[in-house]
Amino acid sequence: MMPKSIAALAMVAISGLSAAPALAQDSGFGLELNNVRDSENGCRMTYVARNATGTDLDAISFEVAVFDASDIVSRLLILEFGALTDGKTKVVQFDLADQPCEGINRLLINNVTECSATEGEAPDCMAVLNASSRTDVGFGL
Repeated sequence: MMPKSIAALAMVAISGLSAAPALAQDSGFGLELNNVRDSENGCRMTYVARNATGTDLDAISFEVAVFDASDIVSRLLILEFGALTDGKTKVVQFDLADQPCEGINRLLINNVTECSATEGEAPDCMAVLNASSRTDVGFGL
């Protein structure tokens, strides 16, 4: 029979191993489509951006394709998130003028239009991008 203290240490070690993949997902550049709702101007989209690249970013922006209900590209947008220091989370809202939210099927991150570091070399922002959605609108690469 294993002493209680050794069993407790074994459980801590096992639980620490299972938490490791979750920590790995926290690295990179997280971009979440958090909310979409109709506004006076059209569809207001709320994004949560988190810089965990290990580099302070002077500017970051993405080209995004908007697909309509028939899965046809209706627009290309540039979403600018500005400067984000490493470890910083930022909430940004964009209005898609004259477009009701119900007419949007999905958003595709087509390209990185800008990714510059405050000092030194910027990461490959497309390679470190982790896109997700909390909405019914698809969002990703």
